[in-house]
Amino acid sequence: MQSELQTLLLHRLAVINDHAWRDRDAAAHLDALREASEAIAEWTKLHRTEIDPQLRHFLANASYQKALAHIQDTW
Repeated sequence: MQSELQTLLLHRLAVINDHAWRDRDAAAHLDALREASEAIAEWTKLHRTEIDPQLRHFLANASYQKALAHIQDTW
């Protein structure tokens, strides 16, 4: 379950870090970032009762870097 979340978080981070894409097509890059964030929000909504309170807090506040670090630290 958390590996799916980790994949979503890493994908969002990859989109953010793709500066060439952003420079080439800012609108598409922003759409991809929005889609990645929406996928994380949807995952959170579906699994909110199954995750620990700290992770839920990070996700609720869109602290995705902290959420990723939390997942990686707790495995």
